Amino acid sequence: MVDSATIFAGPVLATLLGDFGADVIKVEHPKGDSLRTMGWGKDGVSFWWTFANRNKRGITLRLSDQRGADILKELLVEADVYIENFRPGTLERWGLGWEELSELNPRLVMVRTTGFGQEGPYSNRPGFGTLAEAMSGFAAINGQPDGPPTLPPFALADGVAAMIGAYATMLAIFNREKTGRGQMIDLAIYEPLFWIMGSQAMLYDQLGIIQERTGNRAPFTSPRNVYQAKDGRWLALSASAQSIAERTMRIVGRPEFIDEPWFSGHAGRLEHQDELDEAIGSFIANRTAEEVISAFEEGEAAIAVIYDISDIMQDPQFVARETIVSVDHPRLGPVAMPNVIPKLSESPGSIRSCGPELGEHNEEILLEELGYSLTDLREFKADGVI
Repeated sequence: MVDSATIFAGPVLATLLGDFGADVIKVEHPKGDSLRTMGWGKDGVSFWWTFANRNKRGITLRLSDQRGADILKELLVEADVYIENFRPGTLERWGLGWEELSELNPRLVMVRTTGFGQEGPYSNRPGFGTLAEAMSGFAAINGQPDGPPTLPPFALADGVAAMIGAYATMLAIFNREKTGRGQMIDLAIYEPLFWIMGSQAMLYDQLGIIQERTGNRAPFTSPRNVYQAKDGRWLALSASAQSIAERTMRIVGRPEFIDEPWFSGHAGRLEHQDELDEAIGSFIANRTAEEVISAFEEGEAAIAVIYDISDIMQDPQFVARETIVSVDHPRLGPVAMPNVIPKLSESPGSIRSCGPELGEHNEEILLEELGYSLTDLREFKADGVI
């Protein structure tokens, strides 16, 4: 698998497959992927880079140079998958478009990850996850009712697109097993996030309703909110199932609500969510978070303390499932990072390496696997090809 994508959506797509054994060759411009300098880091090592490009071998190629394009073609002759995120038309100018590559390797699956896809009036616009979070409708419904639209403080759209892209790649490989031919996957970053938001289009089409910001409440069920305990901790509660809603009201000492006709359905509980929130909030405000969790566990209803990363690192559930693992980094030593997900019983994934240094595997791949000479590499380096 060859990954020449930058920043997040495309690279993480490749990482998800690399975690389960795919041999991923990361192709960067000789100046390096800008993710190497984004966000927090230590000793010149970007944490985002280390995580998002683990389990990859790294080489550098300037694809706009014919020699760099030719080397990429050599890699793609036998490759199963090629992931890229150049603006539509860029690879075509370099002789690396889908038509050329599929003729070179008819079994190739090419994943084209862009902000707006390969077609449509916005296809040539620069596209980032932030734009997708804005235009998908996510930001419009995220935040407090009296506050502004709110963007997520992490790469939400890119992450969702990466997961959908990995799923699509496996579907294409499955289809190739039947047909013998690969195909091109056109992955627009805004579309997976829009899709996962569900029935908004139907809501507007059929009822003319535009979903508004509701803070921590849900517009489709109640009770659902965050509540502060006596010790200052915040807890998140959801009671979208009728049985859980009834158990919740028994736990908080207000079983009389259960007998109200309006309590038997989502619509009725939404109309009375102020009353429900007051009852639940009052119960929680008079107890510590630990006491609340204990009461809800005993009453078999759903609630959780809102964690920050320090809570996560020591939580027994995260520890038991090894959701976070320690990985040896060649420069930083042991580092903690999210483990491979999900867990497979017969073919589990693993973290074999952290994100590669810039051009770390140039010699290994160009000399040993493609047959170039040291003289070739010196010439490529002098000319800025690698």
